[in-house]
Amino acid sequence: MLPIKIEETILDSEPLVNFPTQNDLPCDDDDVMETLRHKYQMDLLLESILPWLEKRQDGFAAGNMFVYFSPYQVKRYDYKGPDFFCVLDVPQQERKCWVVWEEGKTPDVVIELLSESTANYDKTKKKLVYQDRMRVPEYFWYDPFNADDWAGFSIVNGVYQPLPRDDKNRYISEKLQLALVRWQGVYRGVDTVWLRWETLDGELLLTDKEVSEQEKQRAEQEKQRAEQEKQRADNAELEIARLRELLKNSGVDLNGLE
Repeated sequence: MLPIKIEETILDSEPLVNFPTQNDLPCDDDDVMETLRHKYQMDLLLESILPWLEKRQDGFAAGNMFVYFSPYQVKRYDYKGPDFFCVLDVPQQERKCWVVWEEGKTPDVVIELLSESTANYDKTKKKLVYQDRMRVPEYFWYDPFNADDWAGFSIVNGVYQPLPRDDKNRYISEKLQLALVRWQGVYRGVDTVWLRWETLDGELLLTDKEVSEQEKQRAEQEKQRAEQEKQRADNAELEIARLRELLKNSGVDLNGLE
């Protein structure tokens, strides 16, 4: 295979004739993520954004999936998929891998989860892949074991420029119109600082399980309120009966009071 030149992105190539499809390309190398926490972090980003995408009906998100952006790529030779990526304005459908010449666009947002073995590469060479070859509009990285190692970039005139955080210490994705926030909490039994999506108004994008738990809590609260109302009504009836008995024993004609 020929080496990939920086300018050889598929969006600049010759007309697409007999290019391989996702059914022809490798989609799995059997590699696993660095740690279970890396896997959980990827899952949390995905599980929370997928319901949001389903409501939009025009997007796709995946993690640890191969992304093919050049016809010169081969498995393990040039580039493997991001830990997380999201694309808007595309059909909602299952995919084996992301093939730019089939889809007509590269990912809008990419997130890499840093580890000791990948951090330097993710911050240098892979960042250049996203900038120069894939031209991903927004790139973020995050270390699941060091929440301070967190950065975001947006392409300006073909070059990544650092993104500032807003007054809530969040990174704003202009492409998605969502915010990335560090959230202290428990996910799958692990209490740590997680990277999460939230709306620009500050509302967390919840996983289906979290939505179910919230609905269960609301139902339980409604049940408790109903039981309390019934108890108050029962107590009132008992008090009325007690007072009637007291008045009756005192010789008061209750018939005249009714």
